[in-house]
Amino acid sequence: MEFLTWKVEEGVAIVTIQRPPANALSKGLIHEVDEMLSAVEHDDAIRVIVLHGEGRFFSAGADIKEFTEVSSGEEFSKLASNGQQVFERLESFSKPVIVAIHGAALGGGLELAMACHIRYVAEDAKLGLPELQLGLIPGFAGTQRLPRYVGVAKAAEMLFTSEPITGVEAVQWGLATRSFPVDDLLSNTIEIAKKIATKSPIALKATIDMLQYSKHKGFYDGVQAESASFGSVFNSEDAKEGIQAFIEKRKPTFSGK
Repeated sequence: MEFLTWKVEEGVAIVTIQRPPANALSKGLIHEVDEMLSAVEHDDAIRVIVLHGEGRFFSAGADIKEFTEVSSGEEFSKLASNGQQVFERLESFSKPVIVAIHGAALGGGLELAMACHIRYVAEDAKLGLPELQLGLIPGFAGTQRLPRYVGVAKAAEMLFTSEPITGVEAVQWGLATRSFPVDDLLSNTIEIAKKIATKSPIALKATIDMLQYSKHKGFYDGVQAESASFGSVFNSEDAKEGIQAFIEKRKPTFSGK
């Protein structure tokens, strides 16, 4: 791939965005995110993905130069729809995806980050959706995901003013889970990812499915689906191993079966 590289450590694929100077989200980069998911999905050696950016930024936004190549509103809508499909796949991906944000996650960069399951941030990172400064609006589901994390009023403030918030504020507002000093961000993120990678892949996927169910269905539909999934997971070899390991007071070894 041209813009993404990755290596695997203890069940964790550490995926690096490499599109200097700002890791701007081009159509090519979004396509490679989709390709990366396809490559990782059926690789049993990979149980968790950590996504981060090389250089000064995680991603400073969409590639504005590409906008000048679009000649109609219909083309612009298609561009947004394609990005939304990839980000929706990311959010519902069968393996946990954790993003480590340093420098800046702006515009499309923040929309990419919001589609990941967990967001960790550098304390001094900048997170925002500044599209209104260009006379535009977010196109990769930013107007829909941001209120889910920070509430409608705070989302409105971020969108209307175009002003970013810091990593510390992002944690306070519910947009990110934890903040770390920038020098510790990636190592701490990978450490947590490796802990998650020791969990049963079957149980992880079922949990992701249930979290997604809560987005699309009502509470009572969700709890019924959860009870059905609970029984299905119980029949797995991983569940038997986990219960037996608990009884024997040892760490479980999950096979994903």
